[in-house]
Amino acid sequence: MSDNPLLAPISSLIDYAAIRPEHIEAAIPALIDEARAAVELVAVSSEPPSWQTIVDPLEDASERLWRAWSVAGHLNGVLNTPEIRSAYNACLPAITAYSTWVGLHQGLYGQYRRLRDSADFAKLPPARQRIVELALRDFRLSGVELEGEARTRYTEISDLAAQVSQKFSENTLDAVDQWELLITDETKLEGIPADVVAAARTAAADSGREGWKLTLKMPCYLPVMQHARDRSVRQQLYRGYATIASEQGDTRYDNSGNIEQLLALRAEEAALLGFDSFADMRLETRMADSPAQVLEFLRKLAARAKPHGQRDLAELQAFAQEHLGIADMQPWDVAFVSERLREARYAYSEEDVRQYFTEERVLNGLFEVVGRLFGVSLHNIDASVWHEDVRVCDVRNEQGESLGTLYLDLYARQGKQSGAWVDSERARRRSASRLQTPVVYLTCNFSAPQGERPSLLTHDDVITLFHESGHALHALLSQVDDPAASPFASVEWDAIELPSQFMENFCWEWTVIQSLSAHVDTGEPLPRSLYDKMLAAKNYQSGMQMLRQVEFALFDMLIHHRNSGLSITEVLATLDEVRQEVAVLLPPSWHRFPHNFSHLFAGGYGAGYYSYKWAEVLSADAYAAFEEAVEVAGDGTRDTLDAATGRRFLEEILAVGGTRPAAESFKAFRGREPSLEALLRHSGMDEEIALH
Repeated sequence: MSDNPLLAPISSLIDYAAIRPEHIEAAIPALIDEARAAVELVAVSSEPPSWQTIVDPLEDASERLWRAWSVAGHLNGVLNTPEIRSAYNACLPAITAYSTWVGLHQGLYGQYRRLRDSADFAKLPPARQRIVELALRDFRLSGVELEGEARTRYTEISDLAAQVSQKFSENTLDAVDQWELLITDETKLEGIPADVVAAARTAAADSGREGWKLTLKMPCYLPVMQHARDRSVRQQLYRGYATIASEQGDTRYDNSGNIEQLLALRAEEAALLGFDSFADMRLETRMADSPAQVLEFLRKLAARAKPHGQRDLAELQAFAQEHLGIADMQPWDVAFVSERLREARYAYSEEDVRQYFTEERVLNGLFEVVGRLFGVSLHNIDASVWHEDVRVCDVRNEQGESLGTLYLDLYARQGKQSGAWVDSERARRRSASRLQTPVVYLTCNFSAPQGERPSLLTHDDVITLFHESGHALHALLSQVDDPAASPFASVEWDAIELPSQFMENFCWEWTVIQSLSAHVDTGEPLPRSLYDKMLAAKNYQSGMQMLRQVEFALFDMLIHHRNSGLSITEVLATLDEVRQEVAVLLPPSWHRFPHNFSHLFAGGYGAGYYSYKWAEVLSADAYAAFEEAVEVAGDGTRDTLDAATGRRFLEEILAVGGTRPAAESFKAFRGREPSLEALLRHSGMDEEIALH
């Protein structure tokens, strides 16, 4: 199909609007055949081993395939129609089989070994030497040294695991999309922000009904849980969200069997490759040395955070009883009580703040921050998109040269996976004739504009946008000319969150807040008095929040640090044990958090969720360099947008991608090993509280 947008030259942007599901089903098999042929040619070549005879031909053939598959996967996540899902699922087994086949290809493995052992290897630049060494490691982790039945079984496991992960993802999406609560009594909506109520009214009307349709999508769920005065409404939404894709909810989408199957397959894969557990296998490619080191790190954080979490909870319970008449605070009351206590203690609400963060103003402010730190600018361009809400930006350096293309898809909608993420369509690559620049997707699920009223972001939404922009910048500002050493290809997983978490810090700086905010009605920037209240509340409930993340990470590491799979009963028992150890707030027995934990079971975070906290240590310490570089003004303000430090961060962290170990990049930027102290200080936990 010469008119197939997915077969366009790698140098051109994809015509997203023209893609139809049949294009996916036609392009992927054709590109797999092309890539297989290239692999076979390289594998039997008797030419002297060199970068040009081994790596380049493989990159030429595979990058078109992976670009097309990235587009298919992206559309499956943001435009999940039955036809796109069907086309994606039809191609998934072939893609998995191809990946497994390459990883098990002994001839190709032999060529990489020949290259590593050749006299020319020492003449390669360090980045290319590292690519070859990492390729050899990945071959071994892909089972290339397996023989006979073990080799056959490894192939089966790879195929099954991919399909089960996809089914897990589909179940969570469908369970959220299908759930609704139709309200016909307007008094039950008391307290919910007006724009959320208006959106619920529109949603009901769109389905041909009177009333208000509440859903589990974040732009509806969170404000309802924070503001709905009707306790029964909060309870129904909480129960709906807590039982997504489980036997406690709509059983058509129950993920119990998928979780059991994935854990069994992962344990079996690790055993085949000679590892004690899936966690041990995963950490072969991480900064952390062992599961024991990770567990010790997490428990150390929990020990520091738990007294703060206990204090947070006690304050909530006392406030609920004294001021709200809630003597038996339940989990569905926590967000509501937290918001009332925040209002009482700091005299503002999230809803007050939200009026100042219009999408356009926040984006312009973000672009300004990026410009000052890294010397780049973002310019809106016309390009073909998959949905009318998507905007496209050309990222340029100070000389006006294009560094890459960024697609922004920011609003929640039906058929779009929840959450926020960044992915890459193609990586930077330099050849003799040209420079190919990266193409990156940044996806969020914010409230869409309502009529003439623009999209309003909570401060948490602003932080999310800055977080994802850090990931996007990592890919867009890379100066790595070989895709195999690009940030998303070879930076250790537990360091990949460093740039994203680093960017979050700027959302708390007064000078930045001024550039991000303009009241939706008056255009006035956020007042200093309100900012001071936000800053005072910055570490509000930080103990409970840190314990929640440690809980997820410990649960993840413990269920994957086993030499066999687990039944769903054992999975839930493990989670209960973790909660008894670190949590201060225990959910009901019917809560089914794992069934919606897509990071673990449909993303790349299995045995890796700890990386959020691991990287947070790195990011807090990296941001401390910006704090140290500025002088505080007489009124207590400071401007951490220090260009010189920003350029060093660009040169030592962002630009180098995976050309060297992340620990070396951090040390090059900071001049020393990372310290836990900056994270504790930023979280308001630099002073220890005694447990009681």
